[in-house]
Amino acid sequence: MKTKFSPESRVESRDPKKRLSQSSGSRPSTFDLRLLRAFTLLEVMIAIAIFFTAMFSILALVSQSLRMARSLTRNAPTPGMAIAQLSLTNKLEEGPESGDFGDFYPEYDWSMDTTLYSSNGLFQIDVKVFHKGNVDSSMSTLLYRPDSPTGISTRSQFR
Repeated sequence: MKTKFSPESRVESRDPKKRLSQSSGSRPSTFDLRLLRAFTLLEVMIAIAIFFTAMFSILALVSQSLRMARSLTRNAPTPGMAIAQLSLTNKLEEGPESGDFGDFYPEYDWSMDTTLYSSNGLFQIDVKVFHKGNVDSSMSTLLYRPDSPTGISTRSQFR
């Protein structure tokens, strides 16, 4: 009669810890110690290479994103700069106005047209920024200045 082979029928176990406990004597043999080994030097070096490859890829991606974000910034004046100066005043007057940005942006000029939008002191300001005579950017905004004179232009008094 043939006996059926089963893993339990073997004397030696595949588990290294059980094999150590089954070995005779108080000290395990050299063969048994090799079964308990850790990672080899080659495995560690491959893991480190994979890790650094991933880190350098992420670093290159972040660097490229920062470079692209830096290229999106404008080093030119915006219409908001002219409107910001105008928003500091308490009174607005209807009519056109123009100027430049001084030494900060020598090749740029701006023009502003202020019109009464509503009779309660709401003004519409249209600003255009010119670079060497060509329109670079434009913007329109509404400012509420109830203390401003309506219907008459007093701009010449303040010049």
